[in-house]
Amino acid sequence: MKKILVAMSGGVDSAVAALLLKEQGYAIEGAYMKNWINEDEILGDCPWQQDIEDAAAVAESLGIPFRVVNLMQEYRTRIVDYLLSGYQSGITPNPDVMCNREIKFGVFLDYALENGFDEVATGHYAQIREATETTPRAIIEGADPNKDQTYFLAMMRPEQVARARFPVGHLLKPKLRELAQKAELPNAKKKDSQGICFIGNIKMADFLREYVPDRPGPILRADDDKPLGEHRGLHYFTIGQRRGIGIPSNSDNDFYVVVGKDIQRNALLVSFEAPTAPGLYSSRCEVSELSFTGAPPANDCRLEVKVRYRDPRVAVNYKQLDEKTVEITFDEPQRALALGQIIALYDGPHLLGGGIYTKIG
Repeated sequence: MKKILVAMSGGVDSAVAALLLKEQGYAIEGAYMKNWINEDEILGDCPWQQDIEDAAAVAESLGIPFRVVNLMQEYRTRIVDYLLSGYQSGITPNPDVMCNREIKFGVFLDYALENGFDEVATGHYAQIREATETTPRAIIEGADPNKDQTYFLAMMRPEQVARARFPVGHLLKPKLRELAQKAELPNAKKKDSQGICFIGNIKMADFLREYVPDRPGPILRADDDKPLGEHRGLHYFTIGQRRGIGIPSNSDNDFYVVVGKDIQRNALLVSFEAPTAPGLYSSRCEVSELSFTGAPPANDCRLEVKVRYRDPRVAVNYKQLDEKTVEITFDEPQRALALGQIIALYDGPHLLGGGIYTKIG
């Protein structure tokens, strides 16, 4: 039987992952990844100490060894610096996707292999399709359509997929809670966390306010460049945002929405929400920094994609432009695509990989 290190966050999903693996007879140990500490006393809750205690209590109740793995330096370098540099350059990064490739199945997986483990297990709502004589190991969507997290695994590499295990991917969330309560796990009723990956329950705007200096500039109407107000900094906004822009529409049933960022003029571009709003809907995009969970798709083929987490799969044409870039053409225009965000590629429920939006329109 394989020896598996279970990434235990203190939450119920990873707790049940450990429970199921133990019941299946695997040799398992639990580990909490300590990736962030609120030394700078930024606003918000950073409950890492409570999470460690919850994870340790679950391990004790299951009778498995438990350890804390300190990855704070690697997390700061690979995730926080990536996050801040992205916002400073005017794009919208995705730290949760990069956490999985660079931390959970990056340095944490390396740690596991160096310490005699064969695989790393997490509480992701995703499934593994084992390899056959003709097909490699693959990631498949989770059984719960409301909880599927394969989008966040889109940038994983084949060697990482080969060492990953997702024990709860076949469960619906209510069933998972039921199993936790039946096993009397200490965190069976703990609420799911909603914060930035590994940082805590803090709003992104509060986090950015501490690390990215404000750079005020004009808010312009995209249709005619009419000045409408002033923003505190482009990094506080993302394409498609309607709330918190700070300007009234002065028109019943019309709402301003962010449709673009003009980096050269440091201008936030807005328009009334409508299918014809300039830059709000896109029929094509270019994607770079591609990563595939297995073999790359054939050139000039039909695929499905998720343009963001919780969006349904949509049909596209996929065409290689050069060694580093592909063109995605949507059957139906998509709303509010943002440079720097992740697009996930699928063949039905099979996750093929992903990439980063580098050109939209």
